[in-house]
Amino acid sequence: MLGITALAIVAVALVSYFLGCCNSSIIVSKYLLGDDVRNHGSGNAGLTNFYRVYGKKNVVLVILIDVLKGLISCLIGGAILGSLAGWPVLGRYIAGLFCLLGHVFPCMFGFRGGKGILSGGAIVLMLDWRIALVVWGLFLILVAVSRMVSLGSMAAAIAFPIMTWVIYRSWILLAISVCISILILWRHKDNAKRIAHGEENKLEFHE
Repeated sequence: MLGITALAIVAVALVSYFLGCCNSSIIVSKYLLGDDVRNHGSGNAGLTNFYRVYGKKNVVLVILIDVLKGLISCLIGGAILGSLAGWPVLGRYIAGLFCLLGHVFPCMFGFRGGKGILSGGAIVLMLDWRIALVVWGLFLILVAVSRMVSLGSMAAAIAFPIMTWVIYRSWILLAISVCISILILWRHKDNAKRIAHGEENKLEFHE
């Protein structure tokens, strides 16, 4: 039984990673627009840079792909580990971590991906509505006040493991959530430096 469970965890991790590799900003910019979003703006393959470079056209498709891969990963992880070992929550957390790893380090795109915020937001919704309420609420409030997506993203990343511990009191879930948080914070290290120096770009709405 332990062997089967271990194989199931590996399967969830691999499926989630490759789903995460389907980076919507890269896919849409390369195969629909004949360009590469990573060659423009901040060089990041994420929704914010995509919007700044190309405007709102095709943004809905970018959002849809990144949200769906997070949702599907968590559904698969929860279903597999839930049915085999009775660990649906752990399955969703594992799936979420590896989906984000795929998004940030996509093997088919030279391991140059996004920062994981959109997919991470979808994953949080699948994990627990109470955690999502705090994480999303903090993100939206800070972005609305500061117009800095990066600031809201980093605050949400910090809140995520805290809320995971508050809700579940599980060391393994805490460890996974800390890994997710560190991954997102690491991808935002340059943003943090710009915020500290008052040089961070602010969100502007355009066509």
